Amino acid sequence: MKLLASLAVAAAAISGSVGSPVDATDASILGGTPSSAGNHGGFYYSWWTDNAAQATYTNLDGGTYSLQWSGNNGNLVGGKGWNPGVSGRVLNYNGTYQPNGNSYLAVYGWTRNALIEYYVVESYGTYDPSSAAQRKGTVTCNGANYDILSTWRYNQPSIDGTKTFEQFWSVRNPKKAYGGAISGSVDTRCHFDAWSRVGMRLGSQHNYQIVATEGYGSSGSARLTVS
Repeated sequence: MKLLASLAVAAAAISGSVGSPVDATDASILGGTPSSAGNHGGFYYSWWTDNAAQATYTNLDGGTYSLQWSGNNGNLVGGKGWNPGVSGRVLNYNGTYQPNGNSYLAVYGWTRNALIEYYVVESYGTYDPSSAAQRKGTVTCNGANYDILSTWRYNQPSIDGTKTFEQFWSVRNPKKAYGGAISGSVDTRCHFDAWSRVGMRLGSQHNYQIVATEGYGSSGSARLTVS
């Protein structure tokens, strides 16, 4: 599931479905909220951390979650959405996003058959994820321009254990401004169809599909409502 590291410094990408399906609402041990995944407030949530940062993930009412992280160390990602994902869903988000360093705000998910990890990046901190992947084209969705990219992960953790798999990316260009209030909509069909047109075909079986906040070697905070 996690990835900032995979493009920034080719570090590990760990599946967000790894972890027991428990409520991450109030657990805070070893300096942060332990990894977990499951259902909360009528939504699916996924939270993962490598425990290298001080990170607190909290599930709030409905589709709302909050995340605070610090320490400028480690990799973490969490958010709310649905499981399974679908190819025609429009995901809406609004709230606040305040990264300090390397971070993403993205629609994030996985498919099987084939095993694919995907991101639609709406905003990011100091690292542009399109700088280290193979550019395949562009697409305009919801009135915004996105760069289409792909890259491979070799023998890395995934939702199905250690595997080799491809990553698909749409990166908004220019990114949404961060540092305070942020909102938007992501039409997955627009992106998935654009990917298919350039030969990037998702698997036939969707796993989870969430609006995620990710951090790598950074600090920051987010409070977002997904609908």
